[in-house]
Amino acid sequence: MTKAGLCNRAVLAAGVATLAVSSPTIAAAQSADEGGEVEETRLEEPRSVIVVTAQKRTQALDEVPQSISVVGGDTLERQQADSFTDYVELVPSLSLTQSNPGETRVILRGVNTGSVGSTVAIYVDETPFGSSTSLGNAAVLAGDFDTFDLERVEVLRGPQGTLYGSNALGGVIRFVTTPPQLGEFEGRAQAGIETVDGGGVGYLANGVVNVPLGDALAVRASGFYRKKAGFVDAIGRAPEEEIDEAEIYGGRISALFEPTPEFSARLTALAQNIRAGSPSSYDADPVTGDPVTVDPNTNTPVSGLVRTEFYPENNDVDYRLYNGTLEYDFGPVSLTSVTSYGELDQRQRTDNTIGFGPTVTFVYQSFGGRTDDVGAFLDAPLKQEKFTQEVRLASADGPFEWQIGGYYTDEKVEIVQSLIPFVQDTGVLFDPTVLGFSDLLILNLDSEYEEIAGFANVSLELTPWWEIGGGIRYSQNDQSVVQTERGAFQPLQGLPSPNITQGESSEDVVTWSADTRIELSGLSSIYARVAKGYRPGGPNVVPPGAAADFPRQYDADTLISYELGFRGETINRSFAIDAAVYYLDWNDILIFGAFDSAIGPVGANDNGGEARVYGAELTATIRPVDGFSLVLNGAYNDAELVDDTPPVTGGLAGDQLPYTPELTATMSVDYEWSLGGSTLAFVGGDVRLTSDQAGGFDQTYRTLFGRRLEIDGYQKVDLRAGVAFDKFSVTAFANNVTNSRGLTSFGGLGDRPGTLLEASPIRPRTFGVTAAASF
Repeated sequence: MTKAGLCNRAVLAAGVATLAVSSPTIAAAQSADEGGEVEETRLEEPRSVIVVTAQKRTQALDEVPQSISVVGGDTLERQQADSFTDYVELVPSLSLTQSNPGETRVILRGVNTGSVGSTVAIYVDETPFGSSTSLGNAAVLAGDFDTFDLERVEVLRGPQGTLYGSNALGGVIRFVTTPPQLGEFEGRAQAGIETVDGGGVGYLANGVVNVPLGDALAVRASGFYRKKAGFVDAIGRAPEEEIDEAEIYGGRISALFEPTPEFSARLTALAQNIRAGSPSSYDADPVTGDPVTVDPNTNTPVSGLVRTEFYPENNDVDYRLYNGTLEYDFGPVSLTSVTSYGELDQRQRTDNTIGFGPTVTFVYQSFGGRTDDVGAFLDAPLKQEKFTQEVRLASADGPFEWQIGGYYTDEKVEIVQSLIPFVQDTGVLFDPTVLGFSDLLILNLDSEYEEIAGFANVSLELTPWWEIGGGIRYSQNDQSVVQTERGAFQPLQGLPSPNITQGESSEDVVTWSADTRIELSGLSSIYARVAKGYRPGGPNVVPPGAAADFPRQYDADTLISYELGFRGETINRSFAIDAAVYYLDWNDILIFGAFDSAIGPVGANDNGGEARVYGAELTATIRPVDGFSLVLNGAYNDAELVDDTPPVTGGLAGDQLPYTPELTATMSVDYEWSLGGSTLAFVGGDVRLTSDQAGGFDQTYRTLFGRRLEIDGYQKVDLRAGVAFDKFSVTAFANNVTNSRGLTSFGGLGDRPGTLLEASPIRPRTFGVTAAASF
């Protein structure tokens, strides 16, 4: 079906109909009086259409010549999927590492080497969120937005450098919020409770209201609160239970003004706060990943999941995002302007006694005349501010469609790292003035990133069943960085205090895409796509006494993807399939390593050689009878280094890329039926299988144990059931029923006692219930 034929299909809200491809709850058609347009297809059969805006224009999913998964808001809610860790199993080739809410590394199709720059771009509606530079820790600070009152999540796999620009090497994740509804008053409230095996109790309370203010104006506001129960206990200091509790709360407000069918203006503000304690990770055996059974500090028995901490840790993250989108339809063309300002604030405290304690103790005992054992924690606030402006002009739907646009971003990142000493026995902070200085060690890293880009995208319908398309983008960025070090450690190493170093860079990058789609029938099509994406390079700060091989600057890494895909379904929608195979050629990969200098090992970005990925993805949906659906989704990713990385990183040619299971598969089954009248009941469940995977590159681990760090595969089972009647619903769930201890990250040699590692498991067995009411 061509783009021009979109109006001849049943166009539904994607949050209702997404399950035709990627989610496990049955899709329900929307009647005309509910806002859908139900008309006949070319085959004279009514059919639902998943609508997406992935290519920055509204179109049916099966008309997009690339691999996309869409998870609707109803599915997210029914499966209690409120963060990355919950809906990762709904999207083929999506993996992640996370030990703390607000600190997540998102990976698509295995595009990951453990560097500090992000390979997946995060968007909220039309707005990019997160740092574009590799100097802002963007790789582990992906915006993990709460999913309450989302319309859908779109996951675009493969490089998106043409329309989305930097950092979209692996793909893009778009959080599409529910817009205000004109002329309609509605409200909804939700509450729930859950318990975690070996841990505590969690709660949630959410609410949303949509208020029309005349015929042309409406406001929609939502708020959410979640308390995540902890399940890890502390050892090494006074024992404490459930140190990894977290609270996540915030809200969104959006106003839509649409005085005429041609013009609309939407203003949106989003605020989300994450208040997390210690990481949800435990001290683990360095080979098996099993939790310790003996306290490594006292040699006394312990049970459950425990981590050594000499000083309480925390991770507080705030998101703020403000957006204004203006649209005007001139008929032959439409104009869109998107203006945004975002902030990300992180205030993190990590206990570094194991790594720095012996050194700090030596300094204080040698130069301060003290006898106490001294610990140290790192206080590390980060603040990112980002302004963006995009303007684009797009043609109306037709046989020949085009978009042209311009993009500008101005970003500032401030990072402060303070090493603060304390007495290990009491936790009382130590006074650095005994050494004659006000601070032990403080490092400031201030960076600026400015980018301007222009892009164009076209598609041409050669015949009613064959179209071709492509795009190009030119991006130019300038970066600067200044690092200031001061404190007692500086003169003790023969260096001035403060010690100031700086760097600058400038680069131009061209990205492009080309695609074709052939419609085999009104219900199936094949597509092919070749596309290039990139991640910006940038400057390093060069420390005193840097070795000759210390990288002064690093170049952008680029990735070219070759993809072939098929989409199709039967005329009665009892069977649907979405499949793709691909090859990724990744060059000048960015890595992060510790390089020698006069002040010891210093972390810096650098370029490695080449990596490649062979992969395949499949989503199949089966609906043999009304109310029943079975969805199978899976992925195969053979992702490995082609060349050795620089020695400081420890990657060798042939090594699998970190945290990318070769095989993943999820089977989801759902059934819903009528209990009479307007009452519906439903039951469902998911089974997730993940194969073994490699951990991060670590030369020290390879030297100690004679092999690469590996993580065992695991299985996970979730169950759910509920009932909906009139405007009320109740859902009960049991997640990770078998209490699997699958790991999402594993490593950190030297950060735990002895040779122990830090292991972050999936959430243990969790039982809960939620209730919702609409009005």
